[in-house]
Amino acid sequence: MLFSGNNGALKGKLVIDLSRVLGGPYCSQILGDHGAEIVKIEPPRGDETRDWGPPFQKAGSNADLNDNVSTADAEQEASAAYFIGVNRNKRSMGLNLSTEEGRNVLLRLLEKADVLLENYKPGSMEKWGLGYEEVLQHRFPRLVHCRVSGFGSDGPWGGFPGYDAIIQAMAGWFSVNGEQGSQPTRLGLAAVDMGTGLYSAIAILMALLEREQSGKGQYLDMTLYDCAVSLMHPHIPNYNFSGEIPGPTGNAHPNISPYDTFKTGTVDIFIGAGNNRAYAKLCREIGREELISDPRFVNNIDRVNNRVELKQEIENSLSTLDGEQLCNSLAQAGLAAGPIHNTQQVVDHPHTHHRAMTIEKDWYKMTGTPIKLSRTPGSVRHLPPAYGQHSRQLLQEFGFSESEISSLLEAGVVLEKRQSS
Repeated sequence: MLFSGNNGALKGKLVIDLSRVLGGPYCSQILGDHGAEIVKIEPPRGDETRDWGPPFQKAGSNADLNDNVSTADAEQEASAAYFIGVNRNKRSMGLNLSTEEGRNVLLRLLEKADVLLENYKPGSMEKWGLGYEEVLQHRFPRLVHCRVSGFGSDGPWGGFPGYDAIIQAMAGWFSVNGEQGSQPTRLGLAAVDMGTGLYSAIAILMALLEREQSGKGQYLDMTLYDCAVSLMHPHIPNYNFSGEIPGPTGNAHPNISPYDTFKTGTVDIFIGAGNNRAYAKLCREIGREELISDPRFVNNIDRVNNRVELKQEIENSLSTLDGEQLCNSLAQAGLAAGPIHNTQQVVDHPHTHHRAMTIEKDWYKMTGTPIKLSRTPGSVRHLPPAYGQHSRQLLQEFGFSESEISSLLEAGVVLEKRQSS
């Protein structure tokens, strides 16, 4: 992943990003990594994830890669790592949309925009006179307006607030996570938010592609709930065809065996064998060929029904082996296997570095982009911004006069420093 330069696939596309926290910002970072210009509009108190620490970055380290903007006068508060992780390749403007003047600034920005991304509570944009149906689609017919919300604006739960864990609970994730017999357990990743960010990025790209033919933008109604339900695979399909309510199975797969963690003489590893050929190869590699024809384990359905006995047989053969070496041997034999790593091991792993999934420049150390394009690779052009770092510069670029800029800043409509309350 390159630092500076921009020949990304989305070069020339402008996204006005009103979103905060995780799902929306992750979506816009994906677009920004691949060339889109992202203007991050923050409310007077800023994106609250700037405060979601520790850990925090070192204050004063928000030097931008590609701008000649002096940040000496900008607020250089230390932002939390949580914020930094999903807000590169953006420029920040503080804007008070609760004022008519602030809304007028936004409307001027939208004159050049391809995409508006926001995650306000449904009804907020409409209350401000910025609803898509009533205003935006008529004033900006090519605009793609993507709203991310918890449950949408209508239906039994329409308009209710939704956070990742609440949606995990309601969409069934808690009920299938954890060890067999354990209490309902939250997944240790904000996968609902991140998944919604990914789905939203896909939706935006679809809408932009369709616009090439129709010439028209459209409204994208993205919800955490919908995305979480769609990711409940294979549990919902299993239930639909069996009538049996799934429960937690620990690290084991409900439909495949062996597909689980196994103890070795050194570290725990994970092995997955999804068909009879892979299972037979595994048995040969660990010196247990007799398990291939064992009537308890002949086909996948047999192995699933007898998964406890199969796991015990395999672990008996691994108890004296070095797990790391075994995984390398199994992988070289064409089997899916790997050691269980902690976060430090992931960050430091040679393959992580080989795939440019750890990138580093000065104070900034973060994951790279998983989207690898041969002609138009992703790049880092802007480090995560300080609050309002680019407010003045952006107003200038959008054609505001110096007197207008001074007036907006003095009135607190546009901000360069966060309000404390």
